[in-house]
Amino acid sequence: MTTLEAVAPPGADELAAMYLQFELEKLYTDEAALLDAHQYEDWLELWADDARYFMPIRRTRTRRELSKEFTKPGEMAYFDDDKALLEARVRKIRTGTAWAEDPPSRTRHLITNVRVAGVVGAGDDGVEGDLDVWSNFILYRTRLKSEEMTWVGSRNDKVRRSGGGLLIADRKIYLEQTVILSQNLSNFF
Repeated sequence: MTTLEAVAPPGADELAAMYLQFELEKLYTDEAALLDAHQYEDWLELWADDARYFMPIRRTRTRRELSKEFTKPGEMAYFDDDKALLEARVRKIRTGTAWAEDPPSRTRHLITNVRVAGVVGAGDDGVEGDLDVWSNFILYRTRLKSEEMTWVGSRNDKVRRSGGGLLIADRKIYLEQTVILSQNLSNFF
């Protein structure tokens, strides 16, 4: 008997978990491709109507103050947008008057380590809650002849099933950098 023959076939729970992992990784791969191709209107379709997009400021803290490393919602942040603000940012880019994106940046989004941490907001009424999903990212951006920037970090998303598909309902972006050397933050993470 070979090792492969000794492995039991996956059960229904394992198959469901594998399919969910596939769905999430496909969502993030498709999202990265849309952003890199500047298809922002299609990218907006991946977001729930009540979505929030939040990037706190990171500060260097001692070990005993690590709970204060990132600003909280309601405090200063690089981004604290709802879907209407994301749509306004896309409209501004499309006008050609957004100096930070004319000529447009060339980007490459790399998303890794996608993992489901649990379900948030699941109720006793049988309504499924949002998936609590973490991922890591590298965003490389180059613009003009010599402007080049790389951001590294993690994202914590709330992903909601809607109409058979997945929508991003909330995104928190945690940069590894405490000082951003970029000339602007005109791209999406």
